[in-house]
Amino acid sequence: MHPNAHRARLRVPLVGLLVGLLAALAPAAATAAQRDVLVVSNNWSGTADLVDPHSFKRLMRLNVIPDEAERVAEIASDDVRTFYFQNIATLVGEGNNQYVDDGFTSPDGRYVYFSRPSFADVVAIDLRTRKIAWRVPVDGYRADHMALSKDGRRLLVSASTANVIDVIDTRQRKIVARVPSGDAPHENNFSRDGKRIFHASIGIPYTDSDDPSQDATKGKRFFQVIDARTYEVTQQTDIGKELIRYGLGTSAAVRPMAIAPDERFIYMQLSFLHGFVEYDLREQRPRRVAVLPLNEVTRDMPRTQYTQDSAHHGLSFNPRGTKLCVAGTMSDYAAIVDRRTLTPDRITRVGKTPYWSTSSADGRYCFVSVAGEDSVSVLSFRSGREVARFRVGDHPQRMRTGTIQRSFVR
Repeated sequence: MHPNAHRARLRVPLVGLLVGLLAALAPAAATAAQRDVLVVSNNWSGTADLVDPHSFKRLMRLNVIPDEAERVAEIASDDVRTFYFQNIATLVGEGNNQYVDDGFTSPDGRYVYFSRPSFADVVAIDLRTRKIAWRVPVDGYRADHMALSKDGRRLLVSASTANVIDVIDTRQRKIVARVPSGDAPHENNFSRDGKRIFHASIGIPYTDSDDPSQDATKGKRFFQVIDARTYEVTQQTDIGKELIRYGLGTSAAVRPMAIAPDERFIYMQLSFLHGFVEYDLREQRPRRVAVLPLNEVTRDMPRTQYTQDSAHHGLSFNPRGTKLCVAGTMSDYAAIVDRRTLTPDRITRVGKTPYWSTSSADGRYCFVSVAGEDSVSVLSFRSGREVARFRVGDHPQRMRTGTIQRSFVR
């Protein structure tokens, strides 16, 4: 054997080992270049606060409506759009324009995608320039809740008045599919593997026909499971009909939902329900109902005074799936609930109109947006106590955790 032959045979594995090491190091380098962030969407002010989820310090405040004058001029030139614009403010926004509802960071940490209800569109804000990188109008006249696929390619947005979910390709920057929904599509979630979409519609929550006998006037409200590849609806359920035997006087309108880690069970808040439902996806039926306390105000409050029919609006799991964090909207509290027993570990008064909850990535905290007080309450999943609170913009609602490039924070 030539003396260099053995060395030549070793060279190939060594090169392969080096390539493997570089590949293994690449994700770590990308992660090191990014930092965790909590995106708080301030509905009425048209801003978003990007907050450090560990120190609770604001990293930046984004103007999500830098094109406000242009958009308002467009709307004013169209009688139908003007009608919807004014009625969104009157009927949904409690007298305020709904400028920003939901916000997700892109996986590379360069953009935040926002839905803007009153402008009926989705925009991508470039975090380096703080300007709009692209804009996609949705079908109809109002944009609502969103969901982003793990690879960041597909952005789902509920087009409220068109009764469809618009699927936006974030690279092509256009709508590439439309999924039929019930009246007023609302909540969207991707499954962990990205193969399914869990969706719900809420009907018409701003009318005064809130007595159970008038429930049919609220429109078609469904929970749907959708194939995320073909966008075919594979399951459609009227949760209200399933719950008649419980005698709770609730609605079929599924509000926020929390998906258990094994994805067999989905926990759903419903219009007028002070609590939530445990729904078995395998058996396609409710299994248990958690009924949580009313406070001294809501015990005597007529249903017509509920904000958008939301007795409770805000539900999230800790990462282990052992506890749920509940925003008790009309009772002004947040509750940490044991999933095994469906009973509260602790109920904490957080202030007027808590309207969303989300878990920190490390599972230590639950963030609850307190819309009526322009603040976010930070609860410990372990103790159930409020451990911090910080101020945000006018009327915070949706909050999402994500990552952004470190270099963009000055």
